[in-house]
Amino acid sequence: MLTKALNYWSCPGGLEGTLSVPEFFRLAKSCGFSAVEVAVGAPGSAIGTDSTESQCHQILDEARSAGVDVLSVASGLYWGRNLGSATENERKGALEDLCAMLRITGWLKAKTLLTIPGAVDVFFMPERPSQPYSFVWEHAAEGIRAALPTAAECGVRMGIENVWNKFLLSSHETAQFIDQFESPWVGAYVDVANLLPFGHAEDWIRHLGHRIVGVHFKDFRRAVGNAEGFVDLLEGDVNWPEVVSALRDVEYDGPCVAEMIPCYKHFPLVRVQNASNAMDAILG
Repeated sequence: MLTKALNYWSCPGGLEGTLSVPEFFRLAKSCGFSAVEVAVGAPGSAIGTDSTESQCHQILDEARSAGVDVLSVASGLYWGRNLGSATENERKGALEDLCAMLRITGWLKAKTLLTIPGAVDVFFMPERPSQPYSFVWEHAAEGIRAALPTAAECGVRMGIENVWNKFLLSSHETAQFIDQFESPWVGAYVDVANLLPFGHAEDWIRHLGHRIVGVHFKDFRRAVGNAEGFVDLLEGDVNWPEVVSALRDVEYDGPCVAEMIPCYKHFPLVRVQNASNAMDAILG
C-alpha cells in the first residue's frame, strides 16, 4: 500500500529546527497525513544525534497519541560532512553520525533512514571545494560498508537518495552502487522531482524496482532548471499517473513522503494542505 506521509521540513519551523515534534505530528494529522518522516539534527535538536532510546520511545508515544505513524527518518547533517568528505576526520565523524541515526531510526520503529553517502559538490554551498567522483564513490562505499553491521542490528535500511550532488546521476549508477553491498540494508530512496532535470521518475522507479525503500514527492518545472523550479505538487512536469503506475508495477509498499520546502512566505501551512489534497488525487 502506498502511504501518504509528510516530511518534518515541510511545516513552518521544520527547516529551522524550531518546530516541536509533537506539534509536527499534530499538524501532519490535521492536514490529512497518516504517517510522517522525522528529521535528525545536531546534538540538542528536537531529535538530535544525541537522542536517547527513552527519548525516542517518548516520541513514539506522542506519535501514537496524535494518530500518525513514524515510517522514515531524514537528516540534513550529510551536507556538513559525509562518508565521502575530503578529510579522514570528517569521514569518521560522518560515520559516527550515520550509526547514531541508524540507532535512532530503529528506536523509533521506522524502517528507512534517508542516506546521502557523499557529494561531488553542493550547489548551495559554493565555498565547498568539489571532489573527484571516483574519490566520493570509493570512500562513500567504504563508509556504507562500515555502517552495515549497525544497520542490520537496528533493522534499518539505508535509502540512498538522488540529490543535486553530482553523484549517482543515473538509475544504473545508483543500482550499481547499491548492489555492490549485496545487503538488504542498503536500498534506493527515490526523489521523483530531484531527477527531473536529467531523467524521468517512472524510468528510475522501474529500473530500481525492488531496491526502492523510500519515495519523496515534490514537483519541478524543467523550464526553470534551477532550485526555483521546485513547485507545488501537480504544478510541475512530474508525470504523476506514470509515477504511481511504476510504483505499483514494482510492488513498492511504503510511504510516499511529501517534502514541500521551502514554506510559503505567508500562511505557510497552506502549502502542506495543498500537498495533502494533491496526494489524495495522485494516489487515488
